[in-house]
Amino acid sequence: MTDFDGRLNAGWWALRIGLGMGPIITGIDKFFNKLTDWGMYLSPIATKIVPVSTTTFMRGVGVVEILAGLIVLSRWTKLGSYIVMLWLVGIAVNLLTTGMFYDLAMRDVEIAIGAFALSQLAAVREQTRTKGE
Repeated sequence: MTDFDGRLNAGWWALRIGLGMGPIITGIDKFFNKLTDWGMYLSPIATKIVPVSTTTFMRGVGVVEILAGLIVLSRWTKLGSYIVMLWLVGIAVNLLTTGMFYDLAMRDVEIAIGAFALSQLAAVREQTRTKGE
């Protein structure tokens, strides 16, 4: 790893911790609703399509978020960051279909771009590691 610039390494760690812990924390909170009432963000379209209650659905969402965060924090950071990126884009689409929360949708798109950046840093880091071995 001597060829991987330390400044890039610091960015990789910052994104990895943030994009790993964020989904884990919000995923856990889907069971407790302490940060917010997560059900209010579910699109009316989704509530018509999903065959379970909003609470049950959001808990399922929480499980997926926890798993995605754990993958980011594991040795599969690149894969996990792609999962988080796609998940955030899906959340943004859901938010847009509520007819409100456009600001949160934009924020999630920006975070998704950060997840993409992490995937690219992870790819370079993996390539540098392979060359060094």
